[in-house]
Amino acid sequence: MNLLTATFYDISTAVKAKKISAVEVTNFFLTRAEKLNPTLNAFTHFNKNAVIDAQKIDAEIIAGKNLGPLAGVVFGIKDMLCTKGMPTTAGSKILQGFIPPCDATVVARLKNAGAIIIGKLNQDEFAMGSSNETSYYGNCKNPWNIDYVPGGSSGGSASAQSARLTMGTIGTDTGGSIRQPSSFCGIVGIKPTYGRVSRYGIIAYASSLDQAGPMTSTVTDAALALEVICGVDEHDSTTSNKSVDLFSKNLTTNIKGLKIGLIKEFMAGQSDADVEKVFSSALETLKKMGAEIVEVSIPLTEFAVPMYYLISASEASSNLARYDGVKYGYRSEFQNLSSLALDDFYGQTRAEGFGPEVQRRIMLGTYCLSAGFVDAYYNKACQVRRLLKNQYIEAFKKCDVIFSPVTTTPAFKIGEKSEDPLKMYLNDIFTTSTNLAGLAGMSVPFGLSSKNLPIGVQLTSAPFQEQKILNVALALESVSPVEGKTPNVY
Repeated sequence: MNLLTATFYDISTAVKAKKISAVEVTNFFLTRAEKLNPTLNAFTHFNKNAVIDAQKIDAEIIAGKNLGPLAGVVFGIKDMLCTKGMPTTAGSKILQGFIPPCDATVVARLKNAGAIIIGKLNQDEFAMGSSNETSYYGNCKNPWNIDYVPGGSSGGSASAQSARLTMGTIGTDTGGSIRQPSSFCGIVGIKPTYGRVSRYGIIAYASSLDQAGPMTSTVTDAALALEVICGVDEHDSTTSNKSVDLFSKNLTTNIKGLKIGLIKEFMAGQSDADVEKVFSSALETLKKMGAEIVEVSIPLTEFAVPMYYLISASEASSNLARYDGVKYGYRSEFQNLSSLALDDFYGQTRAEGFGPEVQRRIMLGTYCLSAGFVDAYYNKACQVRRLLKNQYIEAFKKCDVIFSPVTTTPAFKIGEKSEDPLKMYLNDIFTTSTNLAGLAGMSVPFGLSSKNLPIGVQLTSAPFQEQKILNVALALESVSPVEGKTPNVY
């Protein structure tokens, strides 16, 4: 069996049938990850108990126990999710040394399904970034060309998956942080509907926007992982009690008659030539498959980026107030720390513990929530957000799925945009609306740029309609020009 191309179903079936052991699978990916990680910097920590966990899976199979659908499947987890007994730092100095006492619900559900966690994955600090350049643990690299970024904030998840250092990864998406790096690294990534997946045990960035989701090599793997991690959770009151569909069992490539919506406001030439070419090619493919193309208008997408950064920064300033150097994590080593007043003590630790991008967003958010400005900024953004969602709901009365680019450009060089935050932020123009409106969205690879870098296309559905975008993604994947192509580090 070729472990570099095997699907979750292939591995789980073989492990349960004792054709290959979970230990063999785990050792293969641990060896590969440890060999390539010095080049890619995708992992921040390896699980020293991974082989022991695999041995337990094999023992349960020998004992005749009925294991879940991910038995023996190896996963890497974004450092934003708590993992019992393994460091969880959110890519930040301020959480250095923090080892959670429990697993995030997403991690617990993967383990209950038989998955083996081999380590934690690099990310932008507190998920604030689009290139994985804000991580305290250094830049993660794109395996297609290590001079380029893998995207962010789930850059380590995308890089590790693309280079096949693991069979599956979990990322989080607040404004595009699963979809954008998936596009940059040529993998499948899905952000579920807000409330589909529990946020319990996920370090909060912007609580009304954050969602975790799978980042995988194939659409079928993404569908299966989504089945496992979705569902109501008593620890998270924002999770929906809607039943979870058997996404992987209901997959089909038959999209004849499906209505594909194109957002009028997204057709104004914001993307570069390579992205436009791939998008147009995918659109023609959908037409040939029998899909009906319709135009929809969502005028408020024009304000999605400023709306997103107002809301996310405001919520971040509130969520990150808990990191003060007292309860856990980093504390300043300032010589006279004990002599400082409490506010100065907090300020010294936070100034040293948070990186520049996190500090920038905390200050922006604090300003937006301050007396005299909260109505003009945060509250107004929330009101417009509601109107944006209403416009999407109206648009979905005319179509089943909305189709768009993921980003304005393919992956860019490390350092190319790091000195210009506004330029970096504007790269999120196609992704932020999905989070603001609480929709489901995904990226599926469909082409390569003139520099041989992957480019994905984005599919968006109404809330709790993940099956629709998974089916369209599977149809595109079945004829994708990049199917079978691998990055340089392979």
